[in-house]
Amino acid sequence: MKILYLETSSKNCSVAISDDEKLLCLTEEVSENYKQSESLDTFVEWALEGAGISLKDIEAVSLGKGPGSYTGLRIGASSAKGFCYGLKVPLIAVNSLESMIEPFLDKNYDFVIPLVDARRMEVYTAVYDGKTGNEVTGTEAKILDETSFQEFRDKRVIFVGDGAKKARQVLQLPNADFNEEIYPSAQFLIKKTLEKIGTKEFEDIAYFEPFYLKDFHGVKKKP
Repeated sequence: MKILYLETSSKNCSVAISDDEKLLCLTEEVSENYKQSESLDTFVEWALEGAGISLKDIEAVSLGKGPGSYTGLRIGASSAKGFCYGLKVPLIAVNSLESMIEPFLDKNYDFVIPLVDARRMEVYTAVYDGKTGNEVTGTEAKILDETSFQEFRDKRVIFVGDGAKKARQVLQLPNADFNEEIYPSAQFLIKKTLEKIGTKEFEDIAYFEPFYLKDFHGVKKKP
C-alpha cells in the first residue's frame, strides 16, 4: 500500500512516501521562515519522483495533525484533504509529537519527552515510554519552570525538540539529556499510520481539524 505522508506542524516541511512500512522517499527542509506554503507542493512532486510513482498510485494520505504552528497545520490539513478528495483515498492523522520520539526508543531511556516551542516559556509536550513508545501522559501546553518534570528526576530522560533549548536553561534535572535539533518528520509517521490503517481509524475528511491544542492568537502589525 503506497502512502503519502505530510508533516507541516513545525519549521520542518516534510513529505514522505512509503510502500507499507518501506520508506521510498523523504523530502524535507528545516527553515526559520516556515516555508510550507512555498515548498509543500514541490516537495510532494519531488517525493513522488524519488519514489518512482505517480500521484494516482497513492492509496492513503497520512498527516501529522499537530500540535504546532497554526499556519503550518492549516496548510498541511488543506493539502491532505485536497489529495484525499481528489484521489478518493482515506485520511489518517497522527499526533506530531509521536514522530519525534522514534529515533530515541530502546536507547536506554526510561522516558522520551518531546518539547515543541510554543512562545515564551511554554511548550507543547507529552511523555512517552522510552522502550515501547506508549504514551504515559497526554499532550498538553506546559509552562516551564524549575519545578517542571521533577517527577522524573531519578529517571533516564531525554527531552527532544526545539523547546529543549529553553528547557535546558530552567529544568533542575542534572541527569537529563537534551536534543534541540529534532523536529517532527514525515518518515516517522509510518508505524503509527499503518497501525491506524489496520484498525480502520480514518478521519472524516469533511470535518477534520488539526490538533491546535490552543486557540490562535494573531499578532497585530504596528501602523
